Order: sequence, then C-alpha cells, then structure tokens
Amino acid sequence: MNASLTPRPSTQAAGVRADRVRVHFPTRAGTVKAVDDVSFDIRPGETFGLIGESGSGKTTLGRALAGLQPLTDGRLFYDGREPASLNRAERRRQRRDHQIIFQDPHAALNPRMTIAQSVMEPLDILGDGDRASRRRVADEALERVGLAPQIGRRYPHELSGGQKQRVNIARTLTLRPRFIVCDEVVAALDVSIRGAILNLFADLQDEFGITYAFITHDISVVSHVSDRVGVLYLGRLMEQGPAAAVCEQPLHPYTQALLSAEPLPLPSDQRDHRRRIRLQGEIPSPLNPPSGCPFRTRCPRAEARCAEQVPEWREVAPDHRVACHFAGPA
Repeated sequence: MNASLTPRPSTQAAGVRADRVRVHFPTRAGTVKAVDDVSFDIRPGETFGLIGESGSGKTTLGRALAGLQPLTDGRLFYDGREPASLNRAERRRQRRDHQIIFQDPHAALNPRMTIAQSVMEPLDILGDGDRASRRRVADEALERVGLAPQIGRRYPHELSGGQKQRVNIARTLTLRPRFIVCDEVVAALDVSIRGAILNLFADLQDEFGITYAFITHDISVVSHVSDRVGVLYLGRLMEQGPAAAVCEQPLHPYTQALLSAEPLPLPSDQRDHRRRIRLQGEIPSPLNPPSGCPFRTRCPRAEARCAEQVPEWREVAPDHRVACHFAGPA
C-alpha cells in the first residue's frame, strides 16, 4: 500500500455520538465522577466545542472520544457503529480515523527524534508504503501546515511552540483522520500565533472534511471555531446549542457566568454595560458532587427544588438544550 496524504477514496466526514457516557475513577477516598451521564452528537464535518472550568471533565471526555480512556458506562458510536461491535481489523481502521492533538506541543514530541522521524512515526507503526514514500508524506504534511520540509532535520528544542504544534498537526494528518479531538491546542501558545493555528484548523477542515471536537476554556476561541457548543460543569452538560446562540444568548446561569467573565474590547466608558456575574466558592469535588443540580451550590438562582431534583435535559429553542429548572428564552 502506497502512503499518501490525499483523502482515502471512501473517506467522508465522521459522525460521533455519545450516549449517557460515564467515566469514573475509583480512589481510596471514593469514586471520582469525572464524566457523569453525558449525551451529545457531533455531526459529520462540523466543529463541536466543549467548554468549562478546570476540573469540569473536558479532557477526560476528550480522551474517551479519542479511544484513550475506557468508559465506565454508556456508549460511543462512530458513524453509527460501536467499537465493541467491530472485529480486530475494523477496529484498527477506526482507531486510525479518530485522532487527538494534545495541549502541550513540547511534551508531545520525543526530544531524541528529529521532526521528520516524529511525523513519520505513525506511518512507520502502520507499515504504510516504503520508507521513501513515508518520507514524502511527512514532507507534504509539513508543507501543508506551513513548515518547510527542511525543518524535518531539526530536533524539537530547535523549534518554537507554534512550530511544534504545527508539527503535531502534521503528524496527525499523515493518518488522514476523519475525526480529531483538539484538547486545548492553542492554550500553551502565544496570543500572537493562536489565530494562525486556528485558521489552519479551519483550512484543513475545508480541504479534508475533518470533524472536530474542540476542547477549550476560552470562550472567544470556541465562539470563533465552533458550529455548536456544549458547556460542561462537574462532569455534566449544562447547555448545548448553536455557537452563536450559546455565546450570545446563553440560557443556563453557569454559561451566563462564564460569558460575563470574558473581557470585551470596549472603551472604558462602555465596560460597565455588562454586569459581571461572580460565582461564590469553588467548583465542588467530583468525589462528592451536590445532589440535584450540580451547579446549585454556586448558582445565584438556586432554590430548594434544585437540591431535590436533577434538572431535565430539555430543548428550549431549536437545537438548543439546557439542564436547568428555570432556564428558558427571555
């Protein structure tokens, strides 16, 4: 089989569905409920953003979507098929189709390998083509992410953070994936180059038809790149809907608080037009989450029923869902 960066003939954008997914970790102190009863779908060819505070379960969920973290309960479907239903060869092909790019571009590269060796490594493992063809694919991938093939002779310590992240993207592209989990991929980069990396992801999506799960804590990033957005808190989805609706007219008190903390490029005489919602206390421990609504201990609208009843996951506007007893359109 000859290695090539061009999309495979049968390739089309992948669809992903999570059905009541749970990821729990047993500890001596109890069970950490990192992801708890989460359901959503990622449509073929779209970018689905996942946002939330540190400790909300974003990274754990992303690792589960990429097949790196086993589920405690629930089901994941890729193009309507569960991994458990596939034979070994089918499972191997599916794992190739679903990849992840990690937050830290420095830690993701082996310092003892040249850049060309790192980019070629996935193809070496799979045995695609001969070494010459794999090197051609690596060079093509580097060029596609804006790096000269000559950079392949260098080592990671000779590159900037932005260059290293481009190398990580190139390495993923060599497998021609259909679905990529992007875990805080611009968080460790200078603000000056974040836009270039985000635009690169958009260009690659247009060219290769890639479906993204884009994990970030940055509202401005998720609103810029996402078609739809899911808001996580303490391992549960609080709100989900079109990016414009969630980021401009949030319905859940938690989403409203997140957005109110986002700085706006406004003149000083206009900055007081938007009231900052200051949440009290810290996010509770996933070892002992609150009863009822997990956000109730910090919610300014919480009432007695919030401690007694888990809010229904309901659609309050077209394709816009929320888990709150009181949330709804104004």
